[in-house]
Amino acid sequence: MNVRFSKRSMELKDGKARFIESWGKLGSSWGISRTMAQLHALLLITPKAICADQIMDELQISRGNVNMNIRALCDWGLAHKELKPGDRKEYFIAEKDMTRVMKQIIRHRKQKELDPMVRMLDEISCVESECPESQEFCNTIKELKLYTEKVDKTLERFIESDSNWIHSLLFKVLR
Repeated sequence: MNVRFSKRSMELKDGKARFIESWGKLGSSWGISRTMAQLHALLLITPKAICADQIMDELQISRGNVNMNIRALCDWGLAHKELKPGDRKEYFIAEKDMTRVMKQIIRHRKQKELDPMVRMLDEISCVESECPESQEFCNTIKELKLYTEKVDKTLERFIESDSNWIHSLLFKVLR
């Protein structure tokens, strides 16, 4: 039986709401708050810079929540502040280069998750292996350390690479 799914038409408002909600859920798995990810999604799909009041209205969140999360997005390099001449409000827009966005997310995840693991493995790799149990421990730590170092080098290469290298690598992997 050949089942075919048809794409049904969707209003822009519904598409935006669905994207913001889905990006928020995805952000939770990245280790950031759902609200921060939703704010990022809103900025990604908004063609012009918007102010905190517009963000509050669109996402139905408090000014404090907007300010805290927009600062975090700016710190991550995922959003930028824009000033408009004659207007005292601050406006914000997302980084639209998806390669740069992914690099920034990977850079922060690496700093938060992988780098502490590498440091911890370095610290405990000096356990003396005088008995079978300690030898097993040392062998496991050694393997983990080798693996994390390879992952670390791969991520560093990805972060430092240009977008052409990334695209060619992805196409090779997906073939």
